[in-house]
Amino acid sequence: MQTIQKRPRMIANGWIQAAGLVLVVGFFIMGILTYYTYNDEPPIPEVVDDANGRTLFTRADIMAGQGIFLGNGLMEYGSIFGHGAYLGPDFTAEYLHRAALTSIAFYGGMTSDSARRRTIEDFKTNRYDKATGTLIYSAAQVHGFEECRAYYGSFFGEPTTKFGLRPSAITDPEQIRRLVAFFSWTAWTASADRPGHSYSYTNNWPPESLVENRPTADAVVWSVLSLIALLGGTGLLLALFGRWNLMGWHGREQQKISFRAPDDVLLTPAQNACAWFFFVMAALFVVQTLLGGATEHYRADLQAFFGIDLGRMLPFNVVRTWHLQLSIFWVSTSYLAAGIFLAPMIAGREPRGQKLLTYGLLGALVIVVVGSLLGEFAGIENRIHSIWFGDQGFEYLDLGRFWQILLIIGLFFWVVILYRGLRSRLRSEQVGNMPWLFFFSALSIPAFYAVGLLAHPGQHFTTTEFWRFWVVHLWVEDFLELFTTILVAYLFVLLGVVQERIALRMIYLDVILYSAGGIVGTMHHVYFSGTPAMHMALGAFFSAAEVIPLTFLTLEAWSFLQLGAIQQSASGAPFPHRWAVMFLAAVGFWNFLGAGVFGFLINLPIVSYYEIGTALTANHAHAAMMGVYGMLSVGLALFCLRYTIPEKHWSDRPAQISFWSLNLGLAWMVFATLFPLGIIQLYHSINVSYYDARTLAYIGSRGNSVLEWLRMPGDLVFIFGGTLPILYICFLGVRYMQRGTTTEEQNGILFTEVK
Repeated sequence: MQTIQKRPRMIANGWIQAAGLVLVVGFFIMGILTYYTYNDEPPIPEVVDDANGRTLFTRADIMAGQGIFLGNGLMEYGSIFGHGAYLGPDFTAEYLHRAALTSIAFYGGMTSDSARRRTIEDFKTNRYDKATGTLIYSAAQVHGFEECRAYYGSFFGEPTTKFGLRPSAITDPEQIRRLVAFFSWTAWTASADRPGHSYSYTNNWPPESLVENRPTADAVVWSVLSLIALLGGTGLLLALFGRWNLMGWHGREQQKISFRAPDDVLLTPAQNACAWFFFVMAALFVVQTLLGGATEHYRADLQAFFGIDLGRMLPFNVVRTWHLQLSIFWVSTSYLAAGIFLAPMIAGREPRGQKLLTYGLLGALVIVVVGSLLGEFAGIENRIHSIWFGDQGFEYLDLGRFWQILLIIGLFFWVVILYRGLRSRLRSEQVGNMPWLFFFSALSIPAFYAVGLLAHPGQHFTTTEFWRFWVVHLWVEDFLELFTTILVAYLFVLLGVVQERIALRMIYLDVILYSAGGIVGTMHHVYFSGTPAMHMALGAFFSAAEVIPLTFLTLEAWSFLQLGAIQQSASGAPFPHRWAVMFLAAVGFWNFLGAGVFGFLINLPIVSYYEIGTALTANHAHAAMMGVYGMLSVGLALFCLRYTIPEKHWSDRPAQISFWSLNLGLAWMVFATLFPLGIIQLYHSINVSYYDARTLAYIGSRGNSVLEWLRMPGDLVFIFGGTLPILYICFLGVRYMQRGTTTEEQNGILFTEVK
């Protein structure tokens, strides 16, 4: 057998060892935190009795109530432990507040000091008996449970859409009792002292003066230490890069680059098929933004969508569920297509059959998208009572488990397609070079999305939140970020803008810096979900480190853009990807602002304590998700479609309009509405109460309503000026894709020539 001569490793072993060490240490710490999550989660009592031994509800009732909460899509309406949607109340905070008021009234009223004192004692005293699994409620707490049961029966049984839910959403008294049992248990974990500590299972969240829930020492101390970590880490990194040119962007300024005309680049069959992926991506993007506009309108005018009672057809929780799910779907579609498009460029050839597999993947993706969206609607509307085909109810993981598993299989199938395309190149490369990193990063996408299967609606809510955020944070902000970096780095290498050795160094630096903070930093999401205080300590400290690479990469982006300008001016051929690169530049800006500045603002424990589940969370989510992954997805589409669409049918004008409209629309969305609303809501939460800041009465107040309506111009620019031109370009890609000009196997596929 002939031995294949492998290309030498293009980077020093120290970089690989450092990256490996960071990953091993990070996941070792996560393993420890996983153990303590399971070991120290709040207990779910077998029975909850009153002082006379009468059973109010059982563990089975609590778990059934959790299923009712999730199955009815209520996590996409309000929240539990601060996690969920932002229109409805946080049901943990609302139940605790109402039950405390009922208790004070039971003992003598607000004017009675003893009534307030006895209420605090009732809620703070932990009467759970671990040996028998029995929790005892005081007479006042029993009275509060019955009052809340009546209140929520009226709330969810409302025959109109005045609350943004479907009419008569839940009317069965037994379902209401079980749902309230779940709310009651979360309120108990939020107020009763954790054994051996002077604070509750949720680190005294939510802030509630009626039961003396106040910030813990951990929240204050680790907020301070997080700031120190940020300042010290940023200063150290800048000092290192000031002393040594670790990146070394320079080296290509003196080389002449000739950009190959797009019409001269022959595409393979699978690359050509990617045009359909991008068309599906653009269509999903348009629908997702329209749903986003409807979601926002609910906050501006709860009961009427320009004279239409939208809640009867598409209640808020359905609209928001679809809005979030489609954001994942359209971004993922672009990533899948970009990976397939680049594979033959990396390998220099394409094996037979890739086109058929590519179209098969696209068909499977469409089935998952349509099937899951219909299942979510049917589940929330109580037409399907199944977590497999209906609605699981977890924010970002709403789709039924059948569709979730099918999506995971599809993602692994995508990896198989990439491996077939890269196989010949991988055989000739040392593990650690860019082709292998491209493959490993692609493999991490389905692998870490599959972790979401550990979040099961029938398991302990604290545990499900822990695993859910492995997807929401770790999958998105670390491994999707890693694939993004490698994808963009390969584009620059293939364009001749950056030398492969330099790009490889950039990738390893990204792995080290992002993973150092991003892996353990996942815990900043679960400060108040029932995990012990160590999760807050480590989550706060390491999440502060996530901002450091964003600061550095923003500085490096300017160096890269200057280098690109020099090379373009020296090239003998025009640069065909101006607007694709502009979108990549926008990614750098929004990465720093949305993920860095806005993310760090809400990650500080003392800020998160009053802020979680408010408009500042939405502000960070929109600026980071759309600003980073959305802009990148559009940029990737423009890059690939530039070769799919013949020169005579291509125009930069739609791309230019889309670029400015998307960025101006997003900036308007953030600075005209979400950020000021979030700051005002945060102030109200601290000054009045968190409970009040989350009520419909506050959200629909006149001042807030004005700010919500101010968002409309930006939304219109974003939707019509931003998404429709992209849809038009993607349509051109399908309409005029190169036909009959590709070859099944070709060698030396390059975008540029470097002399």
